[in-house]
Formats: sequence, C-alpha cells, structure tokens
Amino acid sequence: MPDLLLELFSEEIPARMQRKAADELKSLVTNALVDSGLPYEGAKAFATPRRLALHVAGVPAGSAAKREERKGPRVGAPEKAVEGFLRGAGLASIEDATIRNDPKKGDFYVAVIEKPGRSAIDIIAEFMPGILRGFPWPKSMRWGTTPTRWVRPLHSIVATFGPETEEPDVVPFEFDGIVSGQTTRGHRFLADEAFDVRRFDDYATGLEKHKVVLDSDRRKEIILNDAKDRALALGLDLVEDPGLLEEVAGLVEWPVVLTGSFDEAFLEIPDECIQLTIRVNQKCFVLKNPTTGRLANRFVLVSNIQADDGGKLIVAGNEKVIRARLADARFFWDTDLKSSLSDNLPRLDDVKFHEKLGSVGARVKRLVSLSAELAPIVGADALKARRAAELAKADLVSNMVFEFPELQGLMGRYYATAQGEDASVAIAIEEHYKPQGPSDNVPTDPVAVSVALAEKLDLLAGFWAIDEKPTGSKDPYALRRAALGVIRIVLDNSHRIRLDDAVRSALGLIDVDVADEDALVGDLLSFFGDRLKVHLKDEGARHDLIDAVFALDGQDDLLMVVKRVEALGSFVSSDDGANLLAGYKRAVNILKAEEKKDGVPVTGRPHSDHFQEQAEIDLAAAIDAARAEAAGAVAGENFEGAMEALSKLRAPVDRFFEDILVNAEEPALRMNRLQLLAEIRDATHVVADFSRVAG
Repeated sequence: MPDLLLELFSEEIPARMQRKAADELKSLVTNALVDSGLPYEGAKAFATPRRLALHVAGVPAGSAAKREERKGPRVGAPEKAVEGFLRGAGLASIEDATIRNDPKKGDFYVAVIEKPGRSAIDIIAEFMPGILRGFPWPKSMRWGTTPTRWVRPLHSIVATFGPETEEPDVVPFEFDGIVSGQTTRGHRFLADEAFDVRRFDDYATGLEKHKVVLDSDRRKEIILNDAKDRALALGLDLVEDPGLLEEVAGLVEWPVVLTGSFDEAFLEIPDECIQLTIRVNQKCFVLKNPTTGRLANRFVLVSNIQADDGGKLIVAGNEKVIRARLADARFFWDTDLKSSLSDNLPRLDDVKFHEKLGSVGARVKRLVSLSAELAPIVGADALKARRAAELAKADLVSNMVFEFPELQGLMGRYYATAQGEDASVAIAIEEHYKPQGPSDNVPTDPVAVSVALAEKLDLLAGFWAIDEKPTGSKDPYALRRAALGVIRIVLDNSHRIRLDDAVRSALGLIDVDVADEDALVGDLLSFFGDRLKVHLKDEGARHDLIDAVFALDGQDDLLMVVKRVEALGSFVSSDDGANLLAGYKRAVNILKAEEKKDGVPVTGRPHSDHFQEQAEIDLAAAIDAARAEAAGAVAGENFEGAMEALSKLRAPVDRFFEDILVNAEEPALRMNRLQLLAEIRDATHVVADFSRVAG
C-alpha cells in the first residue's frame, strides 16, 4: 500500500516546541485521513531544528464509494420542510428522491446519496492547506508580504505519495505561495545543498548523508552515549539531565560532543549554582568526580558542526562565556555571605505574597507561630522550629536566588550552614518546600516536618479564606500539591495530627474575615479527603472503602483513616466480611423499603419481651456484644480487632434471615424486627459506613 511523506522545512524551530509540534502534525494529518475514509497502518513524526516530518505507512490509494440513504418528510408535507430536505440531501428537485411506504406513518421521501470514491492524493491535497493554516503553534510569525503564519519562516514543503514498487507522486497543494514538491536541504553548514527525495527510506538516508539525524530520540542517544564516553575518558561521571538532553537534541541536527574546562577556583561555589549557571547560560552538561561526589571543573558541550580544528575554537568560546557567568555566580555567592539571613528579614516586608494575604514578611510570622504549635506534635524542638520558619524565606531576597529562583530553599540551607545555624534548622530551610511532586522526597527531620506542614497548611488556609480554591483543571497556587504534600508528610512519618485543629490554627493566624469558619474548615477537610482518595487509590486502595471510612464523623486523623481503610479492606475480602456485608445490605434494603412505605424512619431499640424466636434473641445478644467490643477496639485504635468483633455477627445475621419473617402481620412484632435490623446497621457504623462499600 502507498506511503505518505511530509516535510515542512523552515528556519530554526524553538527546541521546546519541536516534539509537541511533531505530535500535532501526526495527529492532525492522521485524523484527517481517517475522517476522509483513508485508514492507515502506522505513522511516525520527526522533528529537527529546521524541519517537521511525518511518515504515514499503509494508506489506501483512494477512498471507497459510499451509498447513504437519508430519510425525509412524509409525502404531502409543507413546502418548506421539503425544501430543507432537498437542500440537506443535495437534490435538485423532489423528483430525484424515492418514495417509501411505512405501514404506520404512510409514504415518505428518501434521498439515496451516492458518494464516489476519491483518489487519496486528491484528498490529501485538499485538507493539507487547512491543517497548515490552522497549525497550533504556541507562537507564530509572519514574514514578507504574505499572510503566512508559521513558527519561523517556512521555506519548502515535501509531500510525496505512492507504493514502494513505483515512483511516488507529489501531492500537489499550495500553502500561501509555497508549492509542495520533493526537494529538501541538508545541514545548514555541513551540507547545505538541495536534493530530491521519493519516499521515507531514501529521505532519512539522504538526510543522514547530508549531515542531518532526523530522529530526535536518536540524537539524544548519540549525545548521551558520547558524553558518557568523554566523561569516562577523563575519569569522571556525567551528571545526567533529561530536560537539558531533550533541549540540546532540539538545537542540533548533527550532534558533535566536546569537552571544556573552567578554573578550579570556581568549585568553591555550591555545585548546584555551578550546574545551573552552565546549564542555563550555555546549555552544557557538568561532570562530577566519582570519588568525592562533587563537581569537577570540566563540562560537556554539544556542537552542531564538525569543525576542521576538532572543535578547539568552539570549546574556547564556550569556556570564555562560562568563565564570565561563573564569575557572576561567585560574586553573588560572596556578596550573599557578607550578610546573615536574619539581615534579609526586613526586606521580606516589601515582597508581596498575595494582594489579599499580605507580604512574605507577614507570612513568615504566621509560619513561625504555626511551626512552633506543630513542633511538639511531630516531636520537634519548638525553638528550632521557630528559628527555621523565621529564616525559611530569607534567601528569596538573596542575589543568587534572584538570579536562579529554582535554588530557593537550597541556598537558604547553604547560607544557614555558613553562618553557623543548627543543622536541623538548615535542613528545614531547604526541605520546607518538599515534597513538590510525587517523586520528590518527604522531609523526615522533625524540625523540617513542622515547618513543611506549616508552609502547606498556611497556604491552604489562606487561599480558602480568600476563596481562591482550585476549580476544574485550574490550580494556579498548586493547592492540590500542597494538600498531597501534607498527606505524604503525615503518612510517611506516621504522625498523628488532627487536621481540624491544625487548619483552625492556621486560619486563626490569617488577617482575613471569615464569615463561617466551620463551613470553611469542613470544605477544606473535604478537599483533603479527595486528595487522600487520590493518594490511596494510586497505592491500590479501593475507592469505596475510602468513602466508607470518610462517611463517618470526625475523620481528620489521616494516619488512623488509612489504618481503618486497610483493616476494612482485609475484612471485606474475607468470607466473614463478604457475608456480613451481604447481610448488612439486605437489612438496609428492607429498612429503606419499609421506611419509604411507612413514611417515617425506624428508630428506637427493640424490646426483648417482643422476641418470639431464638434467632431474634441470639442476634440481639450478638449485636450488643459485637458493638461493645468493636467500639472498645476503635477507641483503642485496634481496627483489626474491631473488624474481628463485627465478624462474629455473620452467623447470627445469616440465621436471622433464614428463620425470621421480618414483615410480620402483628405491627408491634414487625416494628421490633425492623428495629433489630437497624441495630445491625448502627453496629457496623461504629467501624465504617457499609452502605458505601461495593459488593
């Protein structure tokens, strides 16, 4: 079957846009093919700095003919209805329609629309200009006098179509003055001549001969392997950086890996500052000494050309720029060290955190109070927690963080260590932002835990107080991440924290009027519940079991919620649990039906003098014993024991439903037995709301 080859050749496409643009091209073209009746076997998109390319394999030579019948109005219908039918069906007159008979509705018109098959080349030529005209670049530009918009000036379009055994045809179309053809160009500097291509195989091979590696993943592989080899030859290790690798692969068509060096004196700067300076300014990789684990004074750069001098001038140019940028970084470092973090605190009053929540300085004061309150709960020294919270944001106004905002927290730790702060205080300054994602580490030092919790609780309480909650997919203040951070910190460190109390404490420190504090706290705790469901579901917990536990009042101790869910999961997966759940649901269904029929809920305890059967007597006694035992186990936080207590209800519940007619004719007896069913429901609710459990 024929293959389609497309190439859009332009000036340099920004590296950050290439992969997504290639995926968009593939999606738009293949969707258009399928919509046009041209299913395909496979497709792959490619991107280099100067081109987007697409290969679609196994495309039919043409679309199949179609026959469609469209039902119209009844015979004798109003003229306007008939006219609308003719217009929609594309018929010239009603005589072109056929008449069918429906035994119930009578005669009605039917339009038989024959759609002949079309050549695939004609179809592709028809939809391609529209795809290019509406291509979703994040940013695009115009050039010259044409209305063309593209990410960068577009020079040529390759579009060929045909089977492997024949000479392919050019798909003829024009995009604002650029006519499709089969000619492309090689590397801008190493092989900048035009050459013709027929299909994908000779296209990819031709590009390789003209110093262009088409596949970005292959360019990444070349860069990574060559960089590791260069590092190994120097006795060093490459510091891998997937994000930088992706970017660099989008900057070169013919990657050539070289190494350079810088003055060892710059190694006095923290490694992270060196790496960021080199990464941000020159897109280079750093190397580290495997013995010390510290950075070496060498770096890896990726050139887009093979220089006659082996790259000496290229390396020298990069070394010159890196030397200047590292000199700036050392100046920032030395300047920051001349003052203490405490000296920075007054400047935080001039940094706005949020228009309605005040300055960063005001927020620091809240964090100090909240961290001290949380400290004894998580086993931290309150004075150290206060000090860490006081200094946690001080590096925001440092020179280094102003230059590299991503170093906030980390630089605070370096400065705190340099000025002799306690080790736990320094660690907390760095880690109070953590975890910042699902793969990020969770703080474990108690001082860091107290400040990290305060940071996130203040954030959540503050934005809830000003009604800036996440909506749909929008979460500009990363509040979902903050809630998940609280959950992970609490669970990973096995801390017992009453979220209701903690949220109210955080809320009390915020200078915002709250109309209904109870409603706000309830809503925020519900938000935590939703986040916990996400967290537990990712770890394999059943969603219905989480709902069953959260349906009970006062479930704000995350650690106990998780333990209760785990115990409930083990219980309902056992035979006793599954059978008791079935009995519970049977009891609840009967209660619902009878309550609906009577119009009043079943309340009150059953009377023992109304029991007539041994199964009733045994069930009542079993419920009283199981409820007391389960309540005692829950009070002692022994949820497995609570489930075991409930499991003792299985046999008497089963026997009750086998031996007893609930809807007895005598009203008092019927009500007594319904009250006994309600006792089953209430007894299980000591542990969880079994109505939420599936099964």
